[in-house]
Amino acid sequence: MQYLHTMVRVSDLQASLAFYCDALGLVETSRTESEAGRFTLIFLAAPEDLDMVKSASAPLLELTYNWDPEAYTGGRNFGHLAFQVDDIYATCAKLAEAGVRINRPPRDGRMAFVRSPDNISIELLQRGDRLPSQEPWASMENTGAW
Repeated sequence: MQYLHTMVRVSDLQASLAFYCDALGLVETSRTESEAGRFTLIFLAAPEDLDMVKSASAPLLELTYNWDPEAYTGGRNFGHLAFQVDDIYATCAKLAEAGVRINRPPRDGRMAFVRSPDNISIELLQRGDRLPSQEPWASMENTGAW
């Protein structure tokens, strides 16, 4: 397993960049703006992690700025932790055996979401190409929120 990124929703992009980059010293490594989705994603890294970011695209802090104003309550400003795994199906099976509810099953062979005991959302991403769709995951419904 490899740690990828932590996503944090921000309500004021300029103030957030001033804090994370100017004050804290993180470095912007990439930016994506989605007009259709009405959001901006900015990935930041610690200066000492830049070589690792170039080779492995990790570890990163993802700032998500939604263009439409939203009051973030109940921890919604904190998005999720993301981890890359060698086999998304085996990982989800192991978690399910341990009593973890799979909130967003890996129907697509690429992505799943679970929650920690403290209700922190955890994104699991398949390393490399997505795996072929397989049961029981392909027909599982989402449960709860992630």
